[in-house]
Amino acid sequence: MARTAKQRTDIQIAICGSAGDGTIAAGDILKQAMAKAGYNVIAFDVYPPEIRGFGKCIARARITSEQVYSLKSESDCLISLNDSHAIPHVSEVCKFGTVIYEDTPVSTVGEGAHVSSHLSPAHLPYGVAFREISERITSSARSRNIVAVGYLAGLYDMPAEVFHEVISGKFAGKSKELADSVGAAFDAGFQTGVDTFRLHFDRIGASGGKGKQTDLVMMSGNAAVVRGCLDAGIDAFFGYPITPATTIMEMLAREMPKHSGRLLQTEDEISAIAATIGAGYTGARAATATSGPGLALMTEMMGLGAMAEVPAVAFVSQRGGPSTGMPTKTEQSDLNLAVFGVAGDGQRIVLAPTNVEGCYKCAGKAFEMAEAFQTPVIVLLDLYLSNRYEAVQLPSKNPFAENCSKTPRKNASPAEYNRYKLTSDGVSPRAIPGETGRMHTVTGLEHDERGRPSDQPRIHEAMSVKRHQKLLPALKHPGVTISKRFGDKGVVDVGVLGWGSTFGEILEAMIEARKEGIRCSAMKVVMLSPLPVGPVKAFLDDCNEVLVPELNYEAQFASLVTGATGRPVHRLNRVRGTPMSVGEILDQIRQLVGHSGKIAAE
Repeated sequence: MARTAKQRTDIQIAICGSAGDGTIAAGDILKQAMAKAGYNVIAFDVYPPEIRGFGKCIARARITSEQVYSLKSESDCLISLNDSHAIPHVSEVCKFGTVIYEDTPVSTVGEGAHVSSHLSPAHLPYGVAFREISERITSSARSRNIVAVGYLAGLYDMPAEVFHEVISGKFAGKSKELADSVGAAFDAGFQTGVDTFRLHFDRIGASGGKGKQTDLVMMSGNAAVVRGCLDAGIDAFFGYPITPATTIMEMLAREMPKHSGRLLQTEDEISAIAATIGAGYTGARAATATSGPGLALMTEMMGLGAMAEVPAVAFVSQRGGPSTGMPTKTEQSDLNLAVFGVAGDGQRIVLAPTNVEGCYKCAGKAFEMAEAFQTPVIVLLDLYLSNRYEAVQLPSKNPFAENCSKTPRKNASPAEYNRYKLTSDGVSPRAIPGETGRMHTVTGLEHDERGRPSDQPRIHEAMSVKRHQKLLPALKHPGVTISKRFGDKGVVDVGVLGWGSTFGEILEAMIEARKEGIRCSAMKVVMLSPLPVGPVKAFLDDCNEVLVPELNYEAQFASLVTGATGRPVHRLNRVRGTPMSVGEILDQIRQLVGHSGKIAAE
């Protein structure tokens, strides 16, 4: 029977093709349209590591009427735009899932080379003449990806009008003939899907909202970072291209001139962080963006920022490592570098958002904290979070403060001004170079309160205490979720502790565990330095067993937690270059309680 409006919608679609097939463009139209229709959408695109048009592309989108937190390990529908690339992913289609493919190839297909020969009896096949329809409607095969999206929309009874809106918007700057041609290709595919005899009964149900949710914005993690930077009033950005952080610089290059900001592509990462710290010294809100290899080069200048107490923000999107590693694969293996990667005791603030909305908040709040605590702030993302798309609701009012600097007293005499004055909260009055009567020395050498170099034991100890203690109030900085617990309250069978992009999978695994009768909680930790030891200890106290899943081999977060709390934890580590699955986290939860995995009797 057909799905009613009250039934839950939860469908994941994967579009697989080669670079040049329009795979990512098709996925973008799909996710933008469904977000406009008011559905919750989580999407993640996979690109080939090659620069020039080779390799596999996959666009995945999970479309739901209720809130979810991760992609599913299996898709409900696979669209093949290139059979050689799609065949390895047929096994990722769930039982009674749909596989849509080209059924009129232009040449003879060898044995086993067509995707249809790899379907299981439980898969539902739909052969469509993508190329033929595209050529008939547009006189070209180039729109077969649009035909495929149209067919999908017609087959699953998706609202055609929102697709028309998205297509019109994407081609607004192009010729009317091109826009009309693409629209006609979608309509032809849509009608073919509507007219198809369905082997399944699935339809896209109601979105759960009243009409279109126009306040939802579909954006990636990197786009959310850019929006956060702009709303926080970024003045200057200095960067050097590196995957997967490059799009932050590219988007800021388009937007900053509209907001009177300045952006410079530097010759390397060292000069990028040097310029960022230099701009921060002058009072500008300045930032850079990089990945693990770039952060490794930045460590010396990060130490200067800590010693000189200069505000600076660095967005670091992790990828597979070490060295050049796997530029287009995800990993969470730069935690140690972000927290400890500096000569001497050079602690700084490190934030790790767990979703796209968190990328926006952490980006803006990073500028506040950099100023308030006079220190470099690292916002630690990864490729999965940078490139992941979610439908988010941004605040109607700018949530970020314009200036959080602690300035000298206006009536203080020049002789009274000490740039590194020892204060009760560890934060010294900060004068901007050029202010009358506020001359001071800034150096990377250890120094006294006036900034004059000194290696006296008493001074070095006092300044070391100052530089560390002043960061502790960051744990209470307004508007930042430092840590948060979800699920069952009180004592639980298993607690799952996580950080960064993996927390979405953790949250869904916890939800499933609770459905099975397991008392389970999850806690996300957003501030990795300084670590919120108190809340983490309280969470550990409530858990009979603690599991820490993360995407690195060395269990870096688990080691950080154990070192800070002295409490043992169970470690679940994966370094496949792909996000962790909900299923493997759930399996570990079951094992920790000796649970059979069967749903508890009602």
